[in-house]
Amino acid sequence: MRKTLLSLIAVSSSVFAADSEPAKITHTFFVAGGETAILDNDGKPLWSYPAGTRDGFVLPNGNLLLALSKNKDYPGGAVVEVTREGKIVFEFKGTQSEVNTAQLLPNGNILLTEAGAKPRLLEVTRDGKIAVEFPLQCQNANAHMESRMARKLANGNYLVPQLLDKVVREYTPEGKIVWEFKTPEEPKEAWPFTAIRLPDGHTLVNLTHSNTVVEVDASAKIVWQLTNADLPEPLLKDPCGAQRLPNGNTVITSYGAGDQKVKLLEVTRDKKVVWTFEREKKGGIHEFQILDTNATPLDGVPMK
Repeated sequence: MRKTLLSLIAVSSSVFAADSEPAKITHTFFVAGGETAILDNDGKPLWSYPAGTRDGFVLPNGNLLLALSKNKDYPGGAVVEVTREGKIVFEFKGTQSEVNTAQLLPNGNILLTEAGAKPRLLEVTRDGKIAVEFPLQCQNANAHMESRMARKLANGNYLVPQLLDKVVREYTPEGKIVWEFKTPEEPKEAWPFTAIRLPDGHTLVNLTHSNTVVEVDASAKIVWQLTNADLPEPLLKDPCGAQRLPNGNTVITSYGAGDQKVKLLEVTRDKKVVWTFEREKKGGIHEFQILDTNATPLDGVPMK
């Protein structure tokens, strides 16, 4: 009887240990940067596009909306929507130095930003007409460092990270600034790249060269922060793109990863690393979109 009881305890303990182990996380995801592609959970390309990109989304219809880096065909950059076969079904050619934002809006318009002598934010209709336009209030001595991933908010305003100005600003459609978060003076070069307005009103911001990710409340006070000191090794190297997942985890890219194998990492609220994307290929990922977790597509509009 005692032997049988001990055996039952051993079996129960073994089952409990197996059940308590966290399930392995896998993701399929889109990447933008020097490589523009959709990768499976093994990092193998499912789709690719032959141009460098700054920003982009996989759309509900399966097409991709891309902010193209400037090239010989688009010397001022561009926003294009392409099918999986590579056919362009929408195109807006940049008129200045760079186009750094591409977001499809619920009304069907396309949000984009232009960097150059006259930095501006635009909403463009599907037939190419400008529906909204206002100048961005930022330095313009360095066009490349004017702004990055602008996003339209549910309240109709626009959230714009402004790198060298070291500020994230919320603009009305008339171009009035109604909220801002000034990045910390230390560490140096805390340049805001990604600004994501969360459902609770907080804002998630990646600060590139300072290798820091922060979340700030409505009063612009930092309420959560992630640095390399919180991680088992220094995985944050120029964190550019970010995405808050529906489960509350945050995925971050290290654009300056270089020879570092880890190009993307997923952390929990308590800063535990639960998933990484690793590859030997040099260079990092500029922006991305997680499409599924363990083969289950993510619901809702991606927070990125």
